[in-house]
Amino acid sequence: MTDRTALAPRVRVDVLVDEDDRRAALHDATFWGLRDTPKQVPAIWLYDGRGARLFEEITRLPEYYLTSSERDILVARAADIASFTRAETLVELGSGTSEKTRLLLDALATEGSLQRFVPLDVSEEVLVASAYTVAEEYPGVEVHAVVGDFERHLSVVPGGDRRLVAFLGSTIGNLPPDSRGRFLHSVAGALGSGDALLLGLDLAKDPARIEAAYNDSGGVTERFVRNALLVLDRELGSDFSRARFDFAAFWDPGNEWMDIGFRSVAAQVIRVPELGVDVSFADGERLRVEVSAKFRRERVEAELGAVGLSLERWWTDARGDFGLCLALSDTPE
Repeated sequence: MTDRTALAPRVRVDVLVDEDDRRAALHDATFWGLRDTPKQVPAIWLYDGRGARLFEEITRLPEYYLTSSERDILVARAADIASFTRAETLVELGSGTSEKTRLLLDALATEGSLQRFVPLDVSEEVLVASAYTVAEEYPGVEVHAVVGDFERHLSVVPGGDRRLVAFLGSTIGNLPPDSRGRFLHSVAGALGSGDALLLGLDLAKDPARIEAAYNDSGGVTERFVRNALLVLDRELGSDFSRARFDFAAFWDPGNEWMDIGFRSVAAQVIRVPELGVDVSFADGERLRVEVSAKFRRERVEAELGAVGLSLERWWTDARGDFGLCLALSDTPE
């Protein structure tokens, strides 16, 4: 068991989002999302304790190539990344348990540059546990954990030395284009001279393979997404999970993303007492929970360039399923 008292001098936790703030923001986003077209609910509803466990199960499915493909690239290229950046601080956005990040921490430690790890995540419980675990595993490294939202709190990420900002798992693909542009603009504004951004990107490929990753034969992904309805009902007093919705995860070729959620199997009204609304669904109407965009190098390069970042390195796994790109600011200080 981790001895937190002994590790405390090397661990700092800044809480920028408390539970009341988080709940208020989530309720507000849900209220407006249910008025959007298509209707949608924030993907954060997916990740209660049960949802997190189901997602971990998904990452081990044979159909879900994303996690293993990204890990293969990190195994092959972590030393190159460490040598190129010589980062003193590794910042991880949406860090979770920081499992794959160990490959970067190991490489930077071997390079001899690593001094500090800064994980940023909205889940305080998971983040704090991970922070102390990393502090125990890397005795010479300070850990400065930030409980916050990577879309709103990049400006408070500690600076002052060479930083590598890692955003892995193709999480950036869950942001619609406008949100993605704002996020990249914020990252570009936060990067200083000598800093770098490392992005994990699921790449465009045969749509049948992409769809199979979200429609696994064992139905684990469907259970994961349906769990969001159970969480909504528990937190908002709604009756989504008792109503009639078919799981629907399909490839949208126009947007080059997976559209993940449900379709109403009949005209119906869903009560959401905590938000003070009743929501009408037509027969067949969609309820979106998440999108997962897939990327092409030229699009990534253009989006980075639009915010003043230049793509310096591009790596893929052997099949070309997944990519890691390293970007630098091209704006002199």
